[in-house]
Amino acid sequence: MSTAPDALHAERHRAVASRDARFDGQFVTAVHSTGIYCRPSCPARTPGAAGVTFYRTSAAAHLAGYRACKRCLPEATPGSPEWDVREDVAGRAMRLVLDGVVERDGVPGLAARVGYSERQLNRIMTAELGAGPKALSRAHRAQTARTLLTSSDLPVADVAFAAGFASVRQFNDTVREVFAVTPTELRARRTSQPVVDGALHVHLPARAPFDAQGLLDWHAFHALAGTEQVEVDDAGRVTSYGRVLDLPGGAAWFSASAAVPSADGRGTGIDLRVRVTDLSDLPTLVARVRSYFDLDADPEAVDAVLGAVPELARAVRRVPGIRLPGAVDPHEIVFRTLIGQQVSVAAARTAQTRLVAALGAPVPSAIAPDGLLFPSAAAIASRGHEVLRGPAARVDTILRVAAALADGSLVVDAGQSLDELRAGLLAVKGIGPWTADYVALRVRHHPDVFLHSDLAVRNGAQELGLPGSARELSLWSEQVAPWRSYLTMHCWRPIIDRATATTVPTSTTTAAPAARKDER
Repeated sequence: MSTAPDALHAERHRAVASRDARFDGQFVTAVHSTGIYCRPSCPARTPGAAGVTFYRTSAAAHLAGYRACKRCLPEATPGSPEWDVREDVAGRAMRLVLDGVVERDGVPGLAARVGYSERQLNRIMTAELGAGPKALSRAHRAQTARTLLTSSDLPVADVAFAAGFASVRQFNDTVREVFAVTPTELRARRTSQPVVDGALHVHLPARAPFDAQGLLDWHAFHALAGTEQVEVDDAGRVTSYGRVLDLPGGAAWFSASAAVPSADGRGTGIDLRVRVTDLSDLPTLVARVRSYFDLDADPEAVDAVLGAVPELARAVRRVPGIRLPGAVDPHEIVFRTLIGQQVSVAAARTAQTRLVAALGAPVPSAIAPDGLLFPSAAAIASRGHEVLRGPAARVDTILRVAAALADGSLVVDAGQSLDELRAGLLAVKGIGPWTADYVALRVRHHPDVFLHSDLAVRNGAQELGLPGSARELSLWSEQVAPWRSYLTMHCWRPIIDRATATTVPTSTTTAAPAARKDER
């Protein structure tokens, strides 16, 4: 929070005066005279610098007695990219809050996950973010409720439980307090018509520019039959990507397609179809999909740094708003990375699909007919030796990792710091730096991980005119920090483009065919 006319306050006031939409979701502006807080791009007249207070989170504005603007709807923005960058306790805790840990395990569970007492954690988060875990979780529930009321066809009463509220009364009170309208009034603002197809429809916003097609192609390129589904048009272009996943309340399924934005960029993001076993899992699913498609990134900040480098300027102009593929299941990423090392994408996918077919748990047909969940760590530890093929050392490593993940001696999740995640993986015999960094890029979703030793990255770098050796490329990449993960994606992009341009899938339910790639 900033209350004095210091440098940060002045900088944020300039952003508000210019109605700069790229700051939407990164902070809110509380207007003293009206008692309302707005997104930075709110079209209302800009108050003087002395008449506003800036808060890093809407929860802090709620606690200070402000309510959300009905005109600009600050809760309808993408989330802050800050949570992918921050390595401190507050950043780690916020990632877990967004994943629904407070709703599932309470503040004691959140505190245990980050290794602090409840009192210490509350003090740290209040000092850093202006609100404690309970208030931040409540604000996240309110934001989820607003999203569901204005962009889904879920009955209003069901929205309460889907957003994580304990009762309809609590839901009604919170919505009225935060938005100064009733849930029914918010629902009346829905612009889309309900679609009756047995799925819940939700729009997830992203900042423009957004290379949605690139991520659809990426996920389709690596998709596994049974677990993932891909739809293509007559020209072979991927139009949607879907998959099943396991959530705390049971199996779930989603299908994502690129939203069609208006001329001014509004509506940019992902249109989602969802089926869940337990409605209370919906906020967790939405948070994981947001990470999976990097919807909270600040593409203008990334492109400004990468595009200023002569060797990358053309690539950035060709693919503005490139994004990182995230993870909906950290353990799955670990196993798919280990299985996919030093083989082609086709070979890796064959081995991974065999593992799913043998050990994956079936999904109820109401969620996804014929769907199979990726095997759990416990299942792989118990029966992986029956299915896994390849060098004995690699199989031993996979089984060792599976046992460690199953008994909790190895932890891999988005709540860890980058150093913690890497150190835990590197302590396991058979896991090297490339594997640890790739898992960090996907699971931790950190923006500054560069896979300079990856053969495909080096090949792509040479196509872009960058140094070819791993050491030279690593040194060269330092000039685009802290966005080296996005450099990794630009280096990988030629491989994905060639695969999707030269091969048309023959089925709308299988993945796009593979191109040769020696590392994942």
